[in-house]
Amino acid sequence: MKKVILLSVALVAMVAWKQNDKALEVDKPFKYPRNIAKIFKAHGGIETFNEKKTLVFEIENPKGNEKHTTDLKTRHARIETDKYALGYDGNEAWLVQDSTYFKSDPRFYHNLMFYFYTMPFVFGDDGITYTKVDDLVVGDKKYKGYKISYADGVGDSSKDNYYLYYDKKTREMKYLGYTVTFFSKKSSDKINLIEYSEWEDVDGLKLPKTLKWRVFKDGKIGEVRNEVNFVNAKFSTEALDSKFFAKPNK
Repeated sequence: MKKVILLSVALVAMVAWKQNDKALEVDKPFKYPRNIAKIFKAHGGIETFNEKKTLVFEIENPKGNEKHTTDLKTRHARIETDKYALGYDGNEAWLVQDSTYFKSDPRFYHNLMFYFYTMPFVFGDDGITYTKVDDLVVGDKKYKGYKISYADGVGDSSKDNYYLYYDKKTREMKYLGYTVTFFSKKSSDKINLIEYSEWEDVDGLKLPKTLKWRVFKDGKIGEVRNEVNFVNAKFSTEALDSKFFAKPNK
């Protein structure tokens, strides 16, 4: 009888160990909360994203598309249009143009659309803290959310906060809230909101086809105030020569 009891206890312990071990294995490849890992998986997997070295995409514009090229490992960037070119070579954010068409700060803009476009994968960067937040309620539907914050000194705007809202069933990202502190260098409570309204497959990864900036006040979502469409996106597992991201001699 004692042998039977001991065997039963051993089996229960083994099953419990297996279950705990299995749970650990699920999280072992990740350094993120389990729900964040599931969001990455729903979009094709962060491991797949990390295998890529170069990303090219264009933003539609009736007057001529804006072509973005980014080294995914160094985050060096180059943006080209008919009116101007700008980029970041790892040290300098540069701008070349024959007019005053581009009026923003090249350092602010060189990776702005890249970050919006490569959500949620850029939330796998180092130096990030993930905190659960209240659901975002849109009509009769609720979207689960996480606040994304950065350690001091990470990037040019470590005081920025992002709010990732996702569909509980599909685990797909649906809304992104964000603050802008680049210019003031001070924390902000003003949250801008983007709806990730349409997705497409790009080399096995689910990336946005259309982004819609929505009016957002007192937690309520209003009308669309701006829309951006992406085309001709492609990844490469080859890195470009660093000279590609250097400021041209004119």
